[in-house]
Amino acid sequence: MNIQEAKEKFKGLGLERLLLPALIIVVGIASFGLGRLSAPQTGQSGLSIFYPQNYEEMLPVSTVASANTSGVGAGNDGPVVASKSGAKYHYPWCSGAKSIAEANKITFATIEEARKAGYTPASNCKGLQ
Repeated sequence: MNIQEAKEKFKGLGLERLLLPALIIVVGIASFGLGRLSAPQTGQSGLSIFYPQNYEEMLPVSTVASANTSGVGAGNDGPVVASKSGAKYHYPWCSGAKSIAEANKITFATIEEARKAGYTPASNCKGLQ
């Protein structure tokens, strides 16, 4: 039986409408199987994060200090900013600090200076206490 005879026999069965859905299903199953084969073996996590040995050198100094210590005066005193019309102080990289207009921005060298001026820490700025 050649290809032409097989086509005619297949058309005679009325299955040509099922060919495309069947092909899509077979391709989907094959893709799923290949995806499973590429997954890590049992007992291994699917996500691994590797840091370069000097990753702390790539971070801003104040971020490393706040990650390694906690509490005011324990190494995370750094420049903070506040608004002239506000009551909260922020680290310069916090979203609240970025929304302060430059004309209204006050910069303090330490957290203690901001507190003495009557400002309190912003609750949405991680690392401030």
